[in-house]
Amino acid sequence: MYEGIIQDLIDELGKLPGIGPKSAQRIAFHIVQSERVDINHLVEVLRLVKEKVRFCSQCFNVAEEEECKICRDPRRDNSTICVVEESKDVVAIERTREFKGKYHVLGGAISPIDGIGPDNLRIKELLTRLSNTEISEVIIATDPNLEGEATATYLSRLLKPLNVKITRLASGLPVGGDLEYADEVTLGRAFEGRRLLGD
Repeated sequence: MYEGIIQDLIDELGKLPGIGPKSAQRIAFHIVQSERVDINHLVEVLRLVKEKVRFCSQCFNVAEEEECKICRDPRRDNSTICVVEESKDVVAIERTREFKGKYHVLGGAISPIDGIGPDNLRIKELLTRLSNTEISEVIIATDPNLEGEATATYLSRLLKPLNVKITRLASGLPVGGDLEYADEVTLGRAFEGRRLLGD
């Protein structure tokens, strides 16, 4: 335990996701030792983020305008929506340069243990978007974990009557992985998603 404001800083940094007590302490002392100009810049960037960043009115990705750049892009395919949990998932998919449609960010996943149910996610907004007859496919790209699977199952049952094609991202063995280190669920998914090679 440190005195006063240093401990307060460590405590606040420790509240950030992925920052444990040791990391919070390292960051706090880095801040203490940094030049005032660098810290002022950090403070200004944090202030601007809270002031300017909002959620896109269409897909709920982070944006600085009413709509994010993906929703504003006329070259994107309006007939396909990829449903993800968080904005960071949009970035991951965009890096592949494989998906040309639009997104819908749920804002999390169903997790009864954490008190997060369907009403806590942006599912109603997704249903509103799907009332647009132009949409022909919904790709569910939630995380391949317990919460992501529960969310995907819930969405597929909810969307089934809407006469829209519902697909789920394939999952299985990572490239460069060894079979002996794969867990049963991953290996099972790899078998389910197997495909024909050659003729």
